[in-house]
Amino acid sequence: MRSVLAAGVEEVVIKRGARGATTFTRGATTFTRDGATDRAAREVDAVDLVGAGDAFVAGYLSGLLHGADIPARLHRAVTTAAFAVATRGDWEGLPTQDELSLFDQPDGTTLGVLAVHPNLPGSVVRSRCGQP
Repeated sequence: MRSVLAAGVEEVVIKRGARGATTFTRGATTFTRDGATDRAAREVDAVDLVGAGDAFVAGYLSGLLHGADIPARLHRAVTTAAFAVATRGDWEGLPTQDELSLFDQPDGTTLGVLAVHPNLPGSVVRSRCGQP
């Protein structure tokens, strides 16, 4: 860590896979637990671990670019990684911005509607998150 401090790094993120992640922020002379923020991983049925780390980084950087604080960045990072491991492939399961909020909905929340259009037999009209 001394070389990291000497380089002027202000923030270090340690990914721990299914055990979550920790962000350390720089103190005056050292990284300490006092400046640490922990976030547990999301509990999902892992299908494929390929791309999980990349998804985590993408989520964290997305939060940083949107001005989120450290807890919100970690939240977005572990959520994005959870989407990635819940599907096969490295990017196929990555969420859109709107889908990131799905994990925060209480059980039983209606997230989308599938309906057959009455004038078009065999057609399906899909509404995501309440949007037509």
